[in-house]
Amino acid sequence: MEPENSHLESPFFSCFRYINISTSVASQKPLTSLWFSAIFSIIGLSSNLFAFCVLVNASRKTQSRSRSSFLIFLLGLVITDFMGLLVTGSIVVSYHTTQFDWQMLDEDCHLCNFFGLSMVFYGLCPLLLSASMAVERFFGINRPFSRSANVSKKRAWSIVVMVWCFAFCLALLPIIGIGKYTLQFPKSWCFLTLLQDLKNKAFGLIFSLTGIMAVCLSFILNTVSVVTLCRVYHDRESVQRRRNSEVEMMIQLIGIMIIASLCWLPLLIFIAQTVLQRPSADDLRNGEIPRETEKLLLIYLRIATWNQILDPWVYILFRRAVLKRIYPSLNSRPSIMSVYPTLTASFRRKYTQESVIN
Repeated sequence: MEPENSHLESPFFSCFRYINISTSVASQKPLTSLWFSAIFSIIGLSSNLFAFCVLVNASRKTQSRSRSSFLIFLLGLVITDFMGLLVTGSIVVSYHTTQFDWQMLDEDCHLCNFFGLSMVFYGLCPLLLSASMAVERFFGINRPFSRSANVSKKRAWSIVVMVWCFAFCLALLPIIGIGKYTLQFPKSWCFLTLLQDLKNKAFGLIFSLTGIMAVCLSFILNTVSVVTLCRVYHDRESVQRRRNSEVEMMIQLIGIMIIASLCWLPLLIFIAQTVLQRPSADDLRNGEIPRETEKLLLIYLRIATWNQILDPWVYILFRRAVLKRIYPSLNSRPSIMSVYPTLTASFRRKYTQESVIN
Protein backbone atom coordinates (compact mmCIF):
# COMPACT_ATOMS: atom_id res chain seq x y z
CA MET A 1 0.00 0.00 0.00
CA GLU A 2 1.35 3.48 -0.93
CA PRO A 3 2.11 5.99 1.81
CA GLU A 4 -0.50 8.70 2.13
CA ASN A 5 1.77 11.47 0.84
CA SER A 6 3.68 9.47 -1.76
CA HIS A 7 2.06 11.40 -4.61
CA LEU A 8 3.63 14.58 -3.28
CA GLU A 9 7.05 13.22 -4.22
CA SER A 10 6.06 12.43 -7.80
CA PRO A 11 7.63 14.64 -10.49
CA PHE A 12 4.16 15.65 -11.59
CA PHE A 13 3.49 17.02 -8.11
CA SER A 14 6.91 18.56 -7.56
CA CYS A 15 5.40 21.97 -6.77
CA PHE A 16 3.27 20.58 -3.93
CA ARG A 17 4.63 20.05 -0.47
CA TYR A 18 3.14 19.39 2.92
CA ILE A 19 1.49 22.48 4.44
CA ASN A 20 -0.21 21.96 7.76
CA ILE A 21 -3.31 24.15 8.05
CA SER A 22 -5.64 23.65 11.00
CA THR A 23 -9.39 23.31 10.45
CA SER A 24 -10.16 26.56 12.29
CA VAL A 25 -7.71 28.54 10.15
CA ALA A 26 -9.02 26.98 6.94
CA SER A 27 -12.60 27.85 7.81
CA GLN A 28 -11.86 31.48 8.70
CA LYS A 29 -9.52 32.48 5.87
CA PRO A 30 -11.53 32.36 2.60
CA LEU A 31 -14.03 35.20 3.10
CA THR A 32 -11.62 37.70 4.64
CA SER A 33 -8.88 36.80 2.17
CA LEU A 34 -11.30 37.15 -0.75
CA TRP A 35 -12.34 40.68 0.20
CA PHE A 36 -8.80 41.72 1.04
CA SER A 37 -7.39 40.39 -2.25
CA ALA A 38 -10.22 41.80 -4.37
CA ILE A 39 -10.16 45.29 -2.82
CA PHE A 40 -6.35 45.36 -2.85
CA SER A 41 -6.25 44.42 -6.53
CA ILE A 42 -8.95 46.92 -7.56
CA ILE A 43 -7.26 49.80 -5.74
CA GLY A 44 -3.87 48.90 -7.18
CA LEU A 45 -5.12 48.50 -10.76
CA SER A 46 -7.10 51.76 -10.59
CA SER A 47 -4.12 53.67 -9.17
CA ASN A 48 -1.74 52.39 -11.83
CA LEU A 49 -4.24 53.05 -14.62
CA PHE A 50 -4.69 56.63 -13.40
CA ALA A 51 -0.91 57.09 -13.13
CA PHE A 52 -0.50 55.72 -16.66
CA CYS A 53 -2.90 58.35 -18.03
CA VAL A 54 -1.06 61.10 -16.11
CA LEU A 55 2.32 59.98 -17.46
CA VAL A 56 1.13 59.64 -21.05
CA ASN A 57 -0.32 63.15 -20.89
CA ALA A 58 2.92 64.51 -19.41
CA SER A 59 5.00 62.68 -22.01
CA ARG A 60 3.07 64.36 -24.85
CA LYS A 61 3.61 67.83 -23.42
CA THR A 62 7.26 67.63 -22.41
CA GLN A 63 10.02 68.91 -24.68
CA SER A 64 12.94 68.08 -22.42
CA ARG A 65 15.07 65.15 -23.61
CA SER A 66 16.05 64.05 -20.10
CA ARG A 67 12.50 64.32 -18.82
CA SER A 68 11.15 62.35 -21.79
CA SER A 69 13.50 59.44 -21.05
CA PHE A 70 12.66 59.61 -17.35
CA LEU A 71 8.92 59.44 -18.13
CA ILE A 72 9.54 56.34 -20.25
CA PHE A 73 11.16 54.63 -17.26
CA LEU A 74 8.14 55.63 -15.16
CA LEU A 75 5.78 54.27 -17.83
CA GLY A 76 7.69 50.99 -17.80
CA LEU A 77 7.35 50.85 -14.02
CA VAL A 78 3.61 51.58 -14.14
CA ILE A 79 3.03 48.93 -16.82
CA THR A 80 4.99 46.40 -14.75
CA ASP A 81 3.06 47.15 -11.55
CA PHE A 82 -0.29 47.05 -13.38
CA MET A 83 0.42 43.72 -15.06
CA GLY A 84 1.81 42.25 -11.83
CA LEU A 85 -1.39 43.06 -9.96
CA LEU A 86 -3.56 41.87 -12.85
CA VAL A 87 -1.82 38.50 -13.26
CA THR A 88 -1.23 37.52 -9.65
CA GLY A 89 -4.38 39.17 -8.30
CA SER A 90 -6.68 37.36 -10.72
CA ILE A 91 -5.28 33.96 -9.69
CA VAL A 92 -5.48 34.69 -5.96
CA VAL A 93 -9.03 36.09 -6.18
CA SER A 94 -10.09 33.08 -8.29
CA TYR A 95 -8.69 30.72 -5.65
CA HIS A 96 -10.49 32.45 -2.79
CA THR A 97 -13.71 32.57 -4.80
CA THR A 98 -13.81 28.92 -5.92
CA GLN A 99 -11.48 27.27 -3.37
CA PHE A 100 -10.17 25.01 -6.15
CA ASP A 101 -7.84 22.14 -5.34
CA TRP A 102 -4.40 22.98 -6.73
CA GLN A 103 -3.41 19.32 -7.09
CA MET A 104 -6.59 18.46 -9.02
CA LEU A 105 -6.52 21.56 -11.22
CA ASP A 106 -2.76 21.82 -11.78
CA GLU A 107 -1.41 18.29 -11.88
CA ASP A 108 1.63 19.24 -13.97
CA CYS A 109 2.40 22.38 -11.92
CA HIS A 110 2.08 24.68 -14.93
CA LEU A 111 -0.14 27.19 -13.09
CA CYS A 112 2.01 27.11 -9.95
CA ASN A 113 5.22 27.61 -11.95
CA PHE A 114 3.61 30.47 -13.88
CA PHE A 115 2.46 32.06 -10.61
CA GLY A 116 5.88 31.71 -8.99
CA LEU A 117 7.62 33.04 -12.10
CA SER A 118 5.24 36.01 -12.14
CA MET A 119 5.90 36.76 -8.47
CA VAL A 120 9.66 36.82 -8.98
CA PHE A 121 9.50 38.69 -12.30
CA TYR A 122 7.07 41.41 -11.16
CA GLY A 123 8.94 41.64 -7.87
CA LEU A 124 12.39 42.22 -9.34
CA CYS A 125 11.34 44.52 -12.19
CA PRO A 126 10.37 47.56 -10.04
CA LEU A 127 13.63 47.31 -8.08
CA LEU A 128 15.75 47.00 -11.22
CA LEU A 129 13.86 49.79 -13.00
CA SER A 130 14.33 52.04 -9.97
CA ALA A 131 18.06 51.34 -10.10
CA SER A 132 18.08 52.10 -13.84
CA MET A 133 16.35 55.43 -13.23
CA ALA A 134 18.87 56.24 -10.51
CA VAL A 135 21.73 55.56 -12.94
CA GLU A 136 20.08 57.71 -15.63
CA ARG A 137 19.55 60.62 -13.24
CA PHE A 138 23.08 60.24 -11.82
CA PHE A 139 24.63 60.81 -15.25
CA GLY A 140 22.05 63.44 -16.15
CA ILE A 141 22.88 65.50 -13.05
CA ASN A 142 26.55 64.75 -12.40
CA ARG A 143 27.69 64.31 -16.03
CA PRO A 144 25.27 66.55 -17.93
CA PHE A 145 27.56 66.94 -20.97
CA SER A 146 28.49 63.29 -21.44
CA ARG A 147 26.89 61.25 -24.20
CA SER A 148 25.53 58.77 -21.60
CA ALA A 149 23.51 61.55 -19.98
CA ASN A 150 21.43 62.09 -23.13
CA VAL A 151 19.23 59.00 -23.29
CA SER A 152 16.87 59.07 -26.26
CA LYS A 153 13.34 57.68 -26.10
CA LYS A 154 14.36 54.67 -28.15
CA ARG A 155 17.32 53.96 -25.90
CA ALA A 156 15.19 54.40 -22.76
CA TRP A 157 12.66 51.85 -24.03
CA SER A 158 15.56 49.53 -24.90
CA ILE A 159 16.82 49.74 -21.32
CA VAL A 160 13.33 49.02 -19.97
CA VAL A 161 13.03 45.95 -22.24
CA MET A 162 16.51 44.79 -21.18
CA VAL A 163 15.46 45.02 -17.52
CA TRP A 164 12.33 42.98 -18.28
CA CYS A 165 14.41 40.35 -20.09
CA PHE A 166 16.96 40.13 -17.28
CA ALA A 167 14.25 39.73 -14.61
CA PHE A 168 12.49 37.13 -16.76
CA CYS A 169 15.71 35.12 -17.16
CA LEU A 170 16.22 35.09 -13.39
CA ALA A 171 12.60 34.05 -12.87
CA LEU A 172 13.14 31.13 -15.28
CA LEU A 173 15.88 29.56 -13.13
CA PRO A 174 13.52 27.33 -11.07
CA ILE A 175 11.87 26.16 -14.31
CA ILE A 176 15.24 24.87 -15.56
CA GLY A 177 16.10 23.22 -12.24
CA ILE A 178 17.80 25.85 -10.04
CA GLY A 179 15.39 25.95 -7.14
CA LYS A 180 11.68 25.20 -7.27
CA TYR A 181 8.39 27.08 -7.20
CA THR A 182 6.04 25.50 -4.68
CA LEU A 183 2.61 26.13 -3.20
CA GLN A 184 2.85 28.41 -0.16
CA PHE A 185 0.85 28.88 3.04
CA PRO A 186 -2.17 29.17 3.08
CA LYS A 187 -2.29 27.31 -0.29
CA SER A 188 -3.37 30.36 -2.29
CA TRP A 189 -0.10 31.33 -3.99
CA CYS A 190 3.20 29.94 -5.28
CA PHE A 191 6.68 31.32 -4.73
CA LEU A 192 10.30 30.27 -4.37
CA THR A 193 10.95 27.52 -1.81
CA LEU A 194 12.73 28.19 1.48
CA LEU A 195 13.82 24.59 1.99
CA GLN A 196 17.43 24.04 2.98
CA ASP A 197 18.66 22.12 -0.08
CA LEU A 198 21.44 23.59 -2.20
CA LYS A 199 19.43 24.59 -5.30
CA ASN A 200 16.62 26.29 -3.39
CA LYS A 201 19.14 28.13 -1.22
CA ALA A 202 21.03 29.26 -4.33
CA PHE A 203 17.92 30.68 -6.01
CA GLY A 204 16.75 32.30 -2.77
CA LEU A 205 20.10 34.08 -2.49
CA ILE A 206 20.09 35.10 -6.17
CA PHE A 207 16.63 36.63 -5.80
CA SER A 208 17.23 38.38 -2.49
CA LEU A 209 20.74 39.67 -3.22
CA THR A 210 19.73 40.98 -6.65
CA GLY A 211 16.92 42.98 -5.06
CA ILE A 212 19.08 44.20 -2.16
CA MET A 213 21.88 45.32 -4.50
CA ALA A 214 19.38 47.18 -6.69
CA VAL A 215 18.05 49.05 -3.64
CA CYS A 216 21.58 49.86 -2.41
CA LEU A 217 22.63 51.10 -5.85
CA SER A 218 19.56 53.35 -6.00
CA PHE A 219 20.32 54.73 -2.54
CA ILE A 220 23.97 55.53 -3.29
CA LEU A 221 23.37 57.15 -6.69
CA ASN A 222 20.31 59.09 -5.54
CA THR A 223 22.23 60.42 -2.54
CA VAL A 224 25.04 61.69 -4.77
CA SER A 225 22.52 63.24 -7.17
CA VAL A 226 20.66 65.03 -4.37
CA VAL A 227 23.93 66.42 -2.98
CA THR A 228 24.83 67.71 -6.46
CA LEU A 229 21.42 69.34 -6.86
CA CYS A 230 21.73 71.05 -3.48
CA ARG A 231 25.09 72.50 -4.52
CA VAL A 232 23.62 73.70 -7.82
CA TYR A 233 20.68 75.45 -6.22
CA HIS A 234 22.92 77.37 -3.84
CA ASP A 235 25.17 78.59 -6.64
CA ARG A 236 23.28 81.77 -7.59
CA GLU A 237 26.10 83.46 -9.49
CA SER A 238 26.20 81.02 -12.39
CA VAL A 239 22.45 80.90 -13.04
CA GLN A 240 21.54 81.77 -16.63
CA ARG A 241 18.21 80.03 -17.04
CA ARG A 242 15.84 78.37 -14.59
CA ARG A 243 13.97 75.09 -14.70
CA ASN A 244 12.44 72.79 -12.07
CA SER A 245 12.21 69.48 -13.92
CA GLU A 246 15.29 68.11 -12.12
CA VAL A 247 13.61 68.76 -8.77
CA GLU A 248 10.45 67.00 -9.85
CA MET A 249 12.32 63.98 -11.21
CA MET A 250 14.52 63.64 -8.13
CA ILE A 251 11.58 63.96 -5.73
CA GLN A 252 9.73 61.26 -7.64
CA LEU A 253 12.80 59.04 -7.77
CA ILE A 254 13.48 59.42 -4.05
CA GLY A 255 9.83 58.62 -3.33
CA ILE A 256 10.05 55.46 -5.44
CA MET A 257 13.28 54.46 -3.69
CA ILE A 258 11.84 54.98 -0.18
CA ILE A 259 8.69 53.00 -0.99
CA ALA A 260 10.68 50.16 -2.58
CA SER A 261 13.04 50.03 0.41
CA LEU A 262 10.26 49.97 3.02
CA CYS A 263 8.17 47.44 1.12
CA TRP A 264 10.78 45.05 -0.27
CA LEU A 265 13.78 45.07 2.05
CA PRO A 266 11.99 43.19 4.89
CA LEU A 267 11.10 40.35 2.50
CA LEU A 268 14.49 40.27 0.77
CA ILE A 269 16.43 40.30 4.05
CA PHE A 270 14.11 37.65 5.52
CA ILE A 271 14.68 35.33 2.55
CA ALA A 272 18.46 35.80 2.71
CA GLN A 273 18.52 35.15 6.47
CA THR A 274 16.30 32.07 6.16
CA VAL A 275 18.34 30.33 3.46
CA LEU A 276 21.63 31.16 5.19
CA GLN A 277 20.69 30.02 8.68
CA ARG A 278 21.54 26.53 9.88
CA PRO A 279 18.43 24.31 9.70
CA SER A 280 17.37 22.14 12.61
CA ALA A 281 17.65 18.36 12.49
CA ASP A 282 13.85 17.99 12.32
CA ASP A 283 13.61 20.34 9.35
CA LEU A 284 16.25 18.39 7.45
CA ARG A 285 14.64 15.06 8.26
CA ASN A 286 11.05 16.03 7.42
CA GLY A 287 11.78 18.40 4.54
CA GLU A 288 9.25 20.87 5.92
CA ILE A 289 9.31 24.62 6.37
CA PRO A 290 8.60 25.75 9.95
CA ARG A 291 5.13 27.18 10.43
CA GLU A 292 6.54 30.45 11.81
CA THR A 293 8.70 30.86 8.70
CA GLU A 294 5.69 30.32 6.43
CA LYS A 295 3.64 32.91 8.33
CA LEU A 296 6.44 35.50 8.28
CA LEU A 297 6.97 34.92 4.56
CA LEU A 298 3.27 35.65 3.93
CA ILE A 299 3.37 38.80 6.08
CA TYR A 300 6.49 40.18 4.39
CA LEU A 301 5.06 39.33 0.97
CA ARG A 302 1.90 41.31 1.73
CA ILE A 303 4.05 44.26 2.79
CA ALA A 304 6.02 44.00 -0.47
CA THR A 305 2.88 44.05 -2.62
CA TRP A 306 1.99 47.49 -1.21
CA ASN A 307 4.79 48.75 -3.46
CA GLN A 308 2.52 48.26 -6.47
CA ILE A 309 -0.21 50.41 -4.92
CA LEU A 310 1.98 53.19 -3.51
CA ASP A 311 4.27 53.60 -6.54
CA PRO A 312 1.70 55.24 -8.84
CA TRP A 313 0.77 57.82 -6.20
CA VAL A 314 4.36 59.08 -6.31
CA TYR A 315 3.85 60.10 -9.94
CA ILE A 316 0.33 61.41 -9.27
CA LEU A 317 1.11 63.54 -6.19
CA PHE A 318 4.67 64.68 -6.86
CA ARG A 319 4.09 66.40 -10.18
CA ARG A 320 5.20 69.96 -10.85
CA ALA A 321 1.59 71.17 -10.81
CA VAL A 322 1.17 69.81 -7.30
CA LEU A 323 4.66 70.76 -6.09
CA LYS A 324 4.19 74.38 -7.19
CA ARG A 325 1.14 74.69 -4.96
CA ILE A 326 3.03 73.27 -2.00
CA TYR A 327 6.29 75.14 -2.70
CA PRO A 328 5.64 78.20 -4.96
CA SER A 329 9.31 79.25 -5.02
CA LEU A 330 10.13 76.06 -6.91
CA ASN A 331 9.88 78.08 -10.16
CA SER A 332 13.00 80.03 -9.25
CA ARG A 333 15.21 76.97 -9.08
CA PRO A 334 18.09 76.78 -11.58
CA SER A 335 18.73 73.99 -14.05
CA ILE A 336 21.61 71.61 -13.52
CA MET A 337 23.01 72.83 -16.87
CA SER A 338 23.20 76.38 -15.60
CA VAL A 339 26.19 75.68 -13.38
CA TYR A 340 28.25 75.34 -16.53
CA PRO A 341 27.36 78.57 -18.40
CA THR A 342 30.47 78.64 -20.56
CA LEU A 343 30.10 75.02 -21.64
CA THR A 344 26.37 74.87 -22.21
CA ALA A 345 26.42 76.81 -25.48
CA SER A 346 29.33 74.83 -26.90
CA PHE A 347 27.71 71.55 -25.87
CA ARG A 348 24.50 72.53 -27.62
CA ARG A 349 26.37 73.41 -30.80
CA LYS A 350 28.28 70.13 -30.69
CA TYR A 351 25.14 68.10 -30.04
CA THR A 352 23.30 69.89 -32.90
CA GLN A 353 26.16 69.19 -35.31
CA GLU A 354 26.25 65.50 -34.35
CA SER A 355 22.47 65.22 -34.82
CA VAL A 356 22.73 66.74 -38.31
CA ILE A 357 25.58 64.42 -39.28
CA ASN A 358 23.74 61.33 -37.99
